[in-house]
Amino acid sequence: MAAKPVHTRYDAVAPYPTKDGSLIRELIHPDHAAVHQLSLAEATVAPGQATISHIHGVSEEVYHILAGEGRMTLAGESFAVTAGDTVVIAPGSYHSIANIGAAPLRILCCCAPPYRHEDTSLAGDSESTTT
Repeated sequence: MAAKPVHTRYDAVAPYPTKDGSLIRELIHPDHAAVHQLSLAEATVAPGQATISHIHGVSEEVYHILAGEGRMTLAGESFAVTAGDTVVIAPGSYHSIANIGAAPLRILCCCAPPYRHEDTSLAGDSESTTT
């Protein structure tokens, strides 16, 4: 069996929709790269769109805004974000982000432990848990 790579190329990683409604490109993830404790992905939210409010039960997440303009809602607080801003999202904190600009909102997302669909609960899910 081949070793997992320590290097990935952006155009070699196919994007997929996540449970929250954003389009994700997993740049580094234990499922396909030589990393164990975190994942790094680019999320894209189209103009006029927003992610569904959700929580991660275990993962701590960091959003770094690469491009675009958004309105972040985190633990009941709402604030504007733009390229260069970074947001820390604690496990168990409901969060969503809306694209309020004319261009795609691009976000670098780092999760530790790594992102998993199973760790994501949408607002209103009967299975939602908080920590």
